[in-house]
Amino acid sequence: MRAWITTPDTPGGLTLSEVADPSPLPHELLVRVEAFAPNPGDLAALPGAPAGSIPGWDGAGVVLQAAADGAGPQVGDRVLFLGLGARGWAQHRAVPHATTAAAPSDAAWEHLATLPIPATSALRALRKLGSVLGRRILIVGATSAVGRIAVQLAAHSGAHVVAVARDESQHAELRRLGAHETHKALTSVTSRVHGAIDMIGGQHLVNAYALLEPGATVIALGHSSGADEHFPYGAFIADPTTSARSITSFFLGSETGLADEMAYLAADKDLQIGDVDTRAWTELATWIVQGAPRPSRRVVFRVDHADSYG
Repeated sequence: MRAWITTPDTPGGLTLSEVADPSPLPHELLVRVEAFAPNPGDLAALPGAPAGSIPGWDGAGVVLQAAADGAGPQVGDRVLFLGLGARGWAQHRAVPHATTAAAPSDAAWEHLATLPIPATSALRALRKLGSVLGRRILIVGATSAVGRIAVQLAAHSGAHVVAVARDESQHAELRRLGAHETHKALTSVTSRVHGAIDMIGGQHLVNAYALLEPGATVIALGHSSGADEHFPYGAFIADPTTSARSITSFFLGSETGLADEMAYLAADKDLQIGDVDTRAWTELATWIVQGAPRPSRRVVFRVDHADSYG
């Protein structure tokens, strides 16, 4: 099969090469990968990846071989999958059935490929805030892949969604998706919130924490700013208006039961991922050399197969 392997001295740090097919373990199924959408974490991990390794956490495809232990999707099923052991940017991939979910037969590959890590992260982060019905929930970085889905899931759960996104041209879209308030910066948010999901980090995390009501939590889900967090003196000195507030880190790889969550998300026909920029997977290295641009659309790469079907 062909796969993208890390080659540090080449443009983009990747080369499309012939490699051996994976050999699934008893709890793994073999999937023919049809599409994948690189995540920020995928790209951030490239410089430190060992030479010759296959990157890529998640994607969508067709089951070629069911798991030997009999669990999970079966041969011919359309699936979405994730595996933090990477090896997803390839024609074939072995993936644990615990993180593979059957998908509806009419779901587009491009749609499915965008869901595993972003949508599942948004759902699990929101659940960590407990019941959000009738409560103010802050989404920082609301136009990101995770943020966009978090806005929809929170709104569907009955929350009063406060969305923060730097690009004001996207605010009307966020309101259409369910946001009740949209802000360009956290400094214009004046009322306390029951919980927050922050994809940016740095000063955004500091400011989100300051907006929490007593007993509330901010989930530190992303760190796209690349900046340190500097909390002012007194930020953690509590009084009756600031008691029991918390910041919780998040790692999807420590979560269990993800296959059921992915199946639920894949079957949700109301979930909108936004515009998709579909490209041939042979363009991946060039896209990375260009700075991996995706101004307002998720970039999805379609994998070619001589025996493609489905």
